[in-house]
Amino acid sequence: MLAAGVIACLLFAFVLVQGARLLGGPQPATSGGAVINTAGADIGGPFTLTDTSGKRVSDKDFRGRYMLIYFGYSYCPDVCPTELQAMGRALDLAGPAADRIVPVFITVDPARDKGKDLADYVRAFHPRMIGLTGAREDIDAVTKAYRVYYKLGQPSKPGARDYLVDHTSFVYLIGPDGKLAALFRGSSGADALAEGIKGALR
Repeated sequence: MLAAGVIACLLFAFVLVQGARLLGGPQPATSGGAVINTAGADIGGPFTLTDTSGKRVSDKDFRGRYMLIYFGYSYCPDVCPTELQAMGRALDLAGPAADRIVPVFITVDPARDKGKDLADYVRAFHPRMIGLTGAREDIDAVTKAYRVYYKLGQPSKPGARDYLVDHTSFVYLIGPDGKLAALFRGSSGADALAEGIKGALR
């Protein structure tokens, strides 16, 4: 699982670099901290998904507020709960600045993540966290826009729901204008994430 995560992270970094080169922009670089410099990279964009009450929502519903987004799945045994816990803690550490941010969890496993189960899952990490799901084509569209890699694993037997999902692990801060404000590497920890958030909001 860890090896697969490392491969996914390297793939994401490759996509950022090659995307910037194709666009003729500067090559993205790491800053040495939690924040990844994404200058010149085209990340994010419009989406239409479904919240845990069944209501269709889009990126436009969040205009005027920041979104702190993580892509994962609720059956994830390790990485997702670790990152979501760090996100929730970082919002508490960021103080009043965090009031301007809506924490968002977008599932890459819509077959299992939906309704009350997804709502209960995200609220375990922060009372204001919103869970978003949708049809497979909705998820494919938003993951493509955000350069998220994911791949469904094989279940133990046909029809079983015990499969794992390999996916990249980054946290995205989207500005009130709907554009990427900051990208944070996975496993940064709550303290570093909080400092990065406060720095991006200054």
